[in-house]
Amino acid sequence: MSMNVTGLTLSVSTLLLAALPLSAQAHEVAGGEHGPSVVSLDWGAADTLDELGLAEHLVGVPHQSAPAYVSHLIKDRADVGGLKEPDVEAIAGLEPDLILVTGRQSGSLEALKAVAETRDVTLEEGNYFEAFSDKVLSLASPYHAEEKAHDHLAALESAIDTAREGLVNDLRVLVVTHNDGRYALRNEPVVTELLQIEQPALPDSVEPVSRGARTFYPLTPANIAEMAPNALYVVDRSAAIGQTPMDADALEAALADAGGADIGVTVLSPGLWYLSGNGLQSVRAQMNEILEGL
Repeated sequence: MSMNVTGLTLSVSTLLLAALPLSAQAHEVAGGEHGPSVVSLDWGAADTLDELGLAEHLVGVPHQSAPAYVSHLIKDRADVGGLKEPDVEAIAGLEPDLILVTGRQSGSLEALKAVAETRDVTLEEGNYFEAFSDKVLSLASPYHAEEKAHDHLAALESAIDTAREGLVNDLRVLVVTHNDGRYALRNEPVVTELLQIEQPALPDSVEPVSRGARTFYPLTPANIAEMAPNALYVVDRSAAIGQTPMDADALEAALADAGGADIGVTVLSPGLWYLSGNGLQSVRAQMNEILEGL
């Protein structure tokens, strides 16, 4: 059924939608036949939706933790608190159809589930690119955008193959996390699986430290010098969470004192590596940062 008004044909559903408040209109469009409206507490999921041309469905993101590369996504979108402490009340006010979470939100998970369907987008264990592809396709599925997702994954895989071909032989790279003046081994599948760059073996003197279900391998500059990587990359957790950043000059001096003066040190973008990742945009950006540092 339709009505002809001053030469324009308006459907009844369009007239009803026009009578709603703007916030309700946005929710109706996003949550109807076009796909679910989304609050994303995972920046990798948010950057994937953006890459697939689906950012219009994002209604809320955590402003305070936005890495620079996704800063455009906070414009005109509601702030839903922090990554570890989301604002459940603000999220409920948005009436989203779907909330995307990871393990970071475990403390708020039950409260979020009471608001809307909540989906954990943490990558499954196993082959990294396969798990990453599954995540991308699962995000595209509600919008019937799987074909576009496959195209983007194919383009990324081609870029990875090209990058591998350009790497020198016998390259060894080490990635560590900095936290309040201390360093620990960081396993980065972008480096070891996608680019297939070898990680030097840990010295026998390095003892693992367990905290709950997680195991850490603390490293000193002397340990790093003994491992003798061609390049050292640092993910600065302290800087990412607003604490005192690492002193790169002090680290280079300590490495030199330990016999590692030839080790190139690159401090990676803290927000990109510590607060994000596992997204179509973030994986490509991470790969580019590694390549630029070699």
